[in-house]
Amino acid sequence: MEYTKRIISDPDIMLGKPIIKGTRITVELILRKMSEGMTIEELLEAYPHLKREDIFAVISYSADVIAKEELIAP
Repeated sequence: MEYTKRIISDPDIMLGKPIIKGTRITVELILRKMSEGMTIEELLEAYPHLKREDIFAVISYSADVIAKEELIAP
């Protein structure tokens, strides 16, 4: 999934948090909703201007961010 066309970060929107392009919906919000049990279908119903590809872009973006994290042993 090529998320760079769907996920952006702009310091003037939501304090620079990564968002779905053309919205003020943050990657964080989508992940939190999904962690609470919301399905893709429920997200699309709650946010009708989103597309299924936007949700997949959020997941792909998040996986890439986590993959680049450096773990520090306690």
